[in-house]
Amino acid sequence: MSRDSQTAKAKTSSPLGRAQPGFRGRIDAILAAEGTSVLSADELERRLIELGFVEGAIVELLHEGFFGRDPIAVRVDNATVALRRREAMAILVT
Repeated sequence: MSRDSQTAKAKTSSPLGRAQPGFRGRIDAILAAEGTSVLSADELERRLIELGFVEGAIVELLHEGFFGRDPIAVRVDNATVALRRREAMAILVT
């Protein structure tokens, strides 16, 4: 997907990092920005895709950490993954 179409989707979607436990939705796009993580934007995007965070996948926020609400436990399709909220901000969902 091109950066322009990802940016358009960003206007109608919200980041997974802002979701509350119990949220269930579908991934619209991965839009990593520099400074979102200690990883480069390209590396973060590649790792999220490898973990199964791809367009159209169903995600559910299962649990959040006690202190600072970080990390979060997310079910993506049938796998459960722990993510930092700042990295989950790159995952746009509806």
